[in-house]
Amino acid sequence: MHDDGGDDTSAVMDRGQHQDAKTPWDQSTWRNEVLGWAARELAARGLRESGTARRGVRLRPWSILVRIPVEGADTTAATASAAVWLKANPPAGAFEAPLTAALARWVPEYVLEPLAVDADRGWSLLPDGGELFWQVLDRTPTAARAWEEPLRQYATMQRTLVPYTKDLEQLGVPSARTTALPQVFDETVEFIGSVLEKTVPPLRQPAPDVDPTTLHALRPRLLNWCEELADLGIPDSLDHSDLHDGQLFNPEPGRFTFFDWGDAAVSHPFCSFLVPAGRVTERYGPEALPRLRDAYLEPWTGTGRTGKELRRALTLAGRLGVIGRAASWGRHFPGASDETWVAGATHSARWLRQLASDEPPF
Repeated sequence: MHDDGGDDTSAVMDRGQHQDAKTPWDQSTWRNEVLGWAARELAARGLRESGTARRGVRLRPWSILVRIPVEGADTTAATASAAVWLKANPPAGAFEAPLTAALARWVPEYVLEPLAVDADRGWSLLPDGGELFWQVLDRTPTAARAWEEPLRQYATMQRTLVPYTKDLEQLGVPSARTTALPQVFDETVEFIGSVLEKTVPPLRQPAPDVDPTTLHALRPRLLNWCEELADLGIPDSLDHSDLHDGQLFNPEPGRFTFFDWGDAAVSHPFCSFLVPAGRVTERYGPEALPRLRDAYLEPWTGTGRTGKELRRALTLAGRLGVIGRAASWGRHFPGASDETWVAGATHSARWLRQLASDEPPF
């Protein structure tokens, strides 16, 4: 690494809309430690940080991502872009590091193989994955059917991972199994309430759609949906929980790799369809969804469920998938500001409010 004594002024910083976010990157000791770890792991692979390019640092309340330009004799296919990515998760998302390593063993054709992970500290060192799917979609205007193959491959990966659900939970992946979703809902409403209680005025006054009492009143309807979904008998698996077009690489035609597992949970697999369905609807309109629904469900045929049962399960999981999205907004770095916690609680509540809709998402 650059010998900068922990000084990050030479880096290209990206804080997005979180200019005041508090992360460990603000601490020079922590920066030296994580960059030193990355330097040792690179050296073990015949690589070193380039002395002619600046690193890029992306800071968010829920993750730190550093693009490290590299050079060396062993710039192989895994680092052909001459850059690697260092990711650090908060304690509540530290499972992503060992999960990434485990997925590379269990389903290597669908994920990146990390160069190194520190499971205890939630650190990962990853090769560059090539073009993101959204970049491909923007560069070559195409129809919604471009989503069919990645959804088909993602569902195939999920079905392969069904036998590993206990292993996933032992890695620390949050458990949000179908029958436990009411409990996850309760915990999320409790999180929202606790944030509002702890914050100082004027942040304490909740907007009408964030009020915990209003949210708790939605609980009875999700109980029926959970029971019906569980009775359909589709086993739990890994739910990415935020599978939009910036969370998968498309390095070459027909090949897709899925990454960024910090929001993941062990839950009903069909909950994963919620986010891509929303993105596709925004870009192409709701008329595009039936084809994509069928592409996603194709790998789940032959499980003893009829097409009608699979489609019903997808509709129910689409309703209940908002719980996983809501739960993920509490995974911040320690020391986050009141504004950050309130923003997270607000996002959580607005996801849960979708349970009030009389119309299913698809």
